[in-house]
Amino acid sequence: MNDIIEWKEFLLPYKFGLDELKTKINIMVEEAMFNGKTSPIEHIKTRIKTPKSIKDKLERKGIEVSLKSAKENLFDIIGVRVVCSFVSDIYDIYQLFHKRQDIKVVEVKDYIRFPKKNGYQSLHLIVQLPVHLTYTVEQVYAEIQLRTLAMDFWASLEHKIFYKYNREIPDYLRDELKEAADSVMLLDEKMKNIRDEISTIDAVRDTLFLPM
Repeated sequence: MNDIIEWKEFLLPYKFGLDELKTKINIMVEEAMFNGKTSPIEHIKTRIKTPKSIKDKLERKGIEVSLKSAKENLFDIIGVRVVCSFVSDIYDIYQLFHKRQDIKVVEVKDYIRFPKKNGYQSLHLIVQLPVHLTYTVEQVYAEIQLRTLAMDFWASLEHKIFYKYNREIPDYLRDELKEAADSVMLLDEKMKNIRDEISTIDAVRDTLFLPM
């Protein structure tokens, strides 16, 4: 029972941190829409690792299983996935995070410009934010993954296959997944070109029909 209480107490700042992070992201979206811009975010998914998941990850990494080592070594206890329409939206959102005074970006892994060997694409951020409790301020870390809709679809399928085959995906499926990842890259580029073409047409039309 004490173990359960300790884990609940340990995870409480992370729960508050996730609440704050979701609020900050929603503010970014609403502010963009208020300024007449289209929201760059399609949807957001969030999660907090369970005590079992935290223990399992510490064991896989060969780290002592304790609350102290979890706090010092795991920076993805909070997970936020931000799904966008276009790759350019991802980097726009990254810049918004980078400019904020209340969130510190401490690490960036760009798997869009430099995809993983299996084809995985995403922009990963590790951020730090203060959580103000009654008697103290906790510095909480979170992992934010930014993807396009196409990247998210691919990653979800790869994740299911990964665990279905207990991390040992057959070679032929690995090849097909890599081909699909290449197609995702082409699709994202094609959709961006279409979006840019529509924007150009709209700009020309607005110029032609300006009041005299």
